[in-house]
Amino acid sequence: MKIVIIEDEEVVAHDLELNIRKLTNGPLEIVQLRSVKESIDYFGSAIAPDLIFSDIQLGDGLSFEIFVARPMSVPVIFCTAYDEYALDAFKANGIDYILKPFTIGILGAALQKYKDLKKVLSSDQTPQYDALLQLLGLKESYKASSILVHAKDKIIPVKIEDIAMFYVRNEITHLLTFSGTCYYPNKNLDELERSLGSYFFRANRQFLICRKAITDVSSFFSRKLSVNLNIPFDEKVIVSKAKASQFLEWLSRV
Repeated sequence: MKIVIIEDEEVVAHDLELNIRKLTNGPLEIVQLRSVKESIDYFGSAIAPDLIFSDIQLGDGLSFEIFVARPMSVPVIFCTAYDEYALDAFKANGIDYILKPFTIGILGAALQKYKDLKKVLSSDQTPQYDALLQLLGLKESYKASSILVHAKDKIIPVKIEDIAMFYVRNEITHLLTFSGTCYYPNKNLDELERSLGSYFFRANRQFLICRKAITDVSSFFSRKLSVNLNIPFDEKVIVSKAKASQFLEWLSRV
């Protein structure tokens, strides 16, 4: 059996390989790939594996780009922390997923599902990665034009173009406009991220920022990034090391 692991975090990839070997009997070949580019190059000449484990967000893009560039009928198990909207799309295509951090029990269940599906998979069941890319915003189909907020006894539509950022404080979602007005949308950041399109970036669990609100970024401790805003705001917005390259790529193209 041949398995390919596409994961840009070396520690995660080695841990995944170790656990797969513990759960698999018989001859096993495992190849580790670190990026979209390396994977596209690899699948251009290598014999297709039996199974792929893949992260979604890699340092140089989304892993779906690999399968658009190199169409194949190999089943993929995504090892990801991505939101539930994307995961629903994977289910519709018969692809399993593991939410990080995963346990050996969860990994074992995913491998068992692969074995069960192997009996019914056919070569013409290639997943629709173009559709997944569209759902995730790389090929944007539509986005909301306004966000509804509650203000006293009224429901007010706030235009997306007027919104500088969303943030969570004391477990409450806040909407901050460029004019400095704060509202409270009845949605969490995951729901907002799914409806806003690619002009907003999820810097971390706490902040969802509009491109127009960003002046520049500064290097921060341990390869993180500090986002400098053009609106008054009393908290520092930090982009994690894991998201830094993705954030810079987004900043350059939006």
